[in-house]
Amino acid sequence: MSFEARPTGDSDSRLATRFRYEELADFIAGLVESGTLPAGSRAPSLREISAQHRASLNTVVQAYKVLEDRGVLEVRPRSGYYVARMSAALPLPAPPRPPLHPTKVAVSGLMLQLLENASNEAYVPLGCAIPSARILASSKLDRILARTARVKGSLLNTYSPPRGELPLRMEIARRAMRFGQALSPDAIAVTCGCTEALALALDAVTEPGDAVAIESPTYFGLLQVLRMRGLRVVELPTDAETGVVVNALREVLVAGRVRACVLASSFQNPMGFTMSLENRREVLRLLATHRVPLIEDDVYGDIHFGKERPIPFSALDRHDNTIYCGSFSKTLAPGYRIGWVVPGRHMARVLESKLASTLATPVLAQTALAEFLSNGDYDRHLRRLRRQFADTLERMSRTIGQAFPPGTTVTRPEGNFVLWLELPKTVDTRALFVQALKKGVCFAPGVVFSASGRYAHCMRLSGGYGWDARIEKGLRTLGALAAEALR
Repeated sequence: MSFEARPTGDSDSRLATRFRYEELADFIAGLVESGTLPAGSRAPSLREISAQHRASLNTVVQAYKVLEDRGVLEVRPRSGYYVARMSAALPLPAPPRPPLHPTKVAVSGLMLQLLENASNEAYVPLGCAIPSARILASSKLDRILARTARVKGSLLNTYSPPRGELPLRMEIARRAMRFGQALSPDAIAVTCGCTEALALALDAVTEPGDAVAIESPTYFGLLQVLRMRGLRVVELPTDAETGVVVNALREVLVAGRVRACVLASSFQNPMGFTMSLENRREVLRLLATHRVPLIEDDVYGDIHFGKERPIPFSALDRHDNTIYCGSFSKTLAPGYRIGWVVPGRHMARVLESKLASTLATPVLAQTALAEFLSNGDYDRHLRRLRRQFADTLERMSRTIGQAFPPGTTVTRPEGNFVLWLELPKTVDTRALFVQALKKGVCFAPGVVFSASGRYAHCMRLSGGYGWDARIEKGLRTLGALAAEALR
């Protein structure tokens, strides 16, 4: 059997060694997935792979250890590596059926408890969707910030212009060109994270008492923003693979029930779906026909596991009907609180709201981030981040299949770092949340992702802290608690 060698794609010798074993591991895993190496068959020997790929024996050993950790290969004493007999993937959660009429937002009291405990290092961190500092490894950005403060600190100790610092807006516009969105820097306003971007967008197109169409389940931070603005919601059913059910959106729009719509085009939190290009275009057509503006949350768009970044709604929109919201909080620097909004014709209202709320985004953080983006470091950082998150979700899914009770379903996102689980309906994850905290594990119960208290048998798990023995133990503890609740 022959194997084609693959390049590492990195000129840095230190990174090339690390990337090399990952390349080899991915190559062997691909042979397993394609059936070239069937379950139970003997894997190529270490020396065979070493010779055919011109890789050191240590590199091949490391690659095989990665595959063993993933559960792709298994070691048989005095016999070598074999392809593991992997269990079938868990099925996907079924599409929910929320009522298609406006309701008030009822935020679960568990939300505050979740947020308070999610940052507590005493708990296994499966709760909030925040990447760990270890995963982000943003030391280079930190050095740029320190140097900028030392050299220009007195000059930057001032308010930013209403739209934000021009160098950062130029870098954001430059990156948008990669997915077909031609932006002027003046079309962008820098915000304090994506949450403020969403809030400013809602302020621009709604009034208290209006109804807004949202995905169900949805990001719980959005629910809080909607509630604080006195807005009602219409929860749209979603499919774990294809996203919002377009026919349900059509029904809501025809009935004239909503003033605006908030959707994610890629790797939605918590379901992880990515809408097809056809569905994205149909959503844009429907919204334009009924003159309902779309607020797009694309905070996870850069964390794609495939080769291509999905095209956001805003890059497809020809009606100037989309307000685009993004952030660096999920990919680089959650503590910097840097996001942005592209409000189109609503820029004046957005800036008015910005001046009345946070006034300005810190200049120092904007300046440091602009420099980091300009020298290519962000792209290298994203490549590493995507590999780590993809590997973490794969390991989490495999452990969930082993540890959780029969009847559990789980999403299979092609990006982001969260999983949505649906357990048998008799399992109440609100009670499970309290029990899990006593066992030292924090997760996000399903009810916090609904405006009407739905999804009591569901949960979201975050892979933002990567994979280690503690995360695995926490998942197995949760699985055992769920099985006990089912009994």
